[in-house]
Amino acid sequence: MYATTSYYTTLAAAYVRGRLAGSMAAREHFDLFAGPLEQLDADACCRLMALGNDAGLRLHRFKRSMLLPRVRVVLGMLQGIQPTELLDVGSGRGVFLWPLLDAFPELPVTALDLLDFRVADLLAVRAGGVTALDALQGDIVTAKIAPAAYDVVTMLEVLEHIPDTRAALRSAARASRRFLVLSVPSKADDNPEHIHLFDEATLRALLAEVGIDRVSTEYVRGHILVVARQAGV
Repeated sequence: MYATTSYYTTLAAAYVRGRLAGSMAAREHFDLFAGPLEQLDADACCRLMALGNDAGLRLHRFKRSMLLPRVRVVLGMLQGIQPTELLDVGSGRGVFLWPLLDAFPELPVTALDLLDFRVADLLAVRAGGVTALDALQGDIVTAKIAPAAYDVVTMLEVLEHIPDTRAALRSAARASRRFLVLSVPSKADDNPEHIHLFDEATLRALLAEVGIDRVSTEYVRGHILVVARQAGV
């Protein structure tokens, strides 16, 4: 049986419900699939996870580990900001997204990711009962997002991957009403997908180009964290 302290069990249970909906397992365990997710206790969530494991679903992505320092700091920043809705650009494997949903279970969060299979997994979590989560496939530059659609936009460990950083920041700034929260590596590494290395001055200059000059920065174990505040906030 899964230990509830070792996994984001509610999120994992939702994923299993979304992925196995309509299956024989769902028909045989109607009580686990039919009701609202929030009514399931820890034992029911663990039973769902066991069903998912039997079906070959990859649940390791929901395993809790010690929060990365940069993730812990960003969650603390968001506690102060208290967003009303949030767009997370480049959610990836969920290193930030799962702790975010766990810490802010009522916060409407939209995850934007390039990869179709990741978006499909996120939509399965939504279908399984985490209705505060939505997911879009695409990139921040070309995604059809209305101006000021989100109170806060997070872009964590993403900007260093994007060829046109100015266009990406312009689009992210356009999508946010109040805050844009960024993190990037602060020193060179051996990741071939990192095509840019930023320092604080460069980030401030790029943000100024897109109309944001109220910027605060923090350094956390090889990363620069940036909170950019829209004018008038």
